[in-house]
Amino acid sequence: MKQFQTQAGAPLNLALQDAAIPSAFPNQALIQVHATSLNRGEVRMSAASRFPDGYVPGWDVAGIVTQAAADGTGPKVGTRVVAITRSGAWAEFAAIATEFIAPIPDNVTFAQAATLPVAGLTALHSLKKRGLLLGKRVLVTGATGGVGDFALQLAKLSGAHTVAHLRKDQQINADAKVIGSLKGTGPYDLIVEGVGGTLLGEALSELGEDGVAVNFANSTGDLSSFDASDFYWVGRTRLEGIVLFFELKRTEGGDVGLKTLADLIGAGKLDPHISVTEPFEKLPEIGQALLDRKYPGKAVLTLAH
Repeated sequence: MKQFQTQAGAPLNLALQDAAIPSAFPNQALIQVHATSLNRGEVRMSAASRFPDGYVPGWDVAGIVTQAAADGTGPKVGTRVVAITRSGAWAEFAAIATEFIAPIPDNVTFAQAATLPVAGLTALHSLKKRGLLLGKRVLVTGATGGVGDFALQLAKLSGAHTVAHLRKDQQINADAKVIGSLKGTGPYDLIVEGVGGTLLGEALSELGEDGVAVNFANSTGDLSSFDASDFYWVGRTRLEGIVLFFELKRTEGGDVGLKTLADLIGAGKLDPHISVTEPFEKLPEIGQALLDRKYPGKAVLTLAH
């Protein structure tokens, strides 16, 4: 099979190589990958040489089970699935533990499903931090990104009043939008925050009583500062960091949330924002475009079989 392996000096430190199809452990199913989507974190780590040579990055998988798990768990051979993995998604085949695999409805495409693992699950678990969202004010920063787009849609489905923070004015599916500074725009019951830097500091000062800010990324790479009295005097406000793989380990496997999200797409209630669809071989090129912020939403790479 073909897979992208890290190789120092190659574009994004990635090179397409021949490799043996991976062997599956008893709790893993073997998936023939039909689509994968890119996330800024995995691309950035590869570009920064955070992985040793020969490593196969990639977190998001959509495809077909070609070998069921030997322990009897998970989907059967031939099942169309979506899955999340810590590594190995950028390949034609991936062996993944069944607790991180979910079936997808017949009317959901592999490209749509491939957007869900990291972006969709991060949005879903971030929203859960505030409990029932009916009638609550939810602010989403980085609203045009993969996580932000899903967070806005899921919050709206939950009955929340959604507010999107944008760097510049543009059309977006939210009840309201904020351009530039967040100062004076609150209070918010929940803030899903992935920008970091100055914006995170402003966000913490705009929480309402019992408000929660969930930070899942620092896309600016800048330090944050804020007036602590604006944060704690409000009453029971909190800031919580979320790392998806740790979250799945502590709460539930990825299969539960992935099935929920895939079923919402199948029912026409969730619409993945796919900006780019290209062949798998273009991964380094599309990954660089992601780092350069040349498109909003998600980029999907498809594999022909």
